[in-house]
Amino acid sequence: MWTEPREPARGAARPRRVPTELAALAMGVTPATIRKWASRGKITRYGGPQRAQYDLDELFRIARRDAAE
Repeated sequence: MWTEPREPARGAARPRRVPTELAALAMGVTPATIRKWASRGKITRYGGPQRAQYDLDELFRIARRDAAE
């Protein structure tokens, strides 16, 4: 049975994922630090073996949390 594709709910944000280098730039750290955080479970790594990506909203939440501490 065919159905119409659904539009995302209003206000529902789409994930904004960026490669390692841009994630590092956004956080003011090195790409090695981003990879270390991912391996330690501090941030979520998305993508395949050759294409790591990170969610900007998750990174910004971590930055706000760390700044508040």
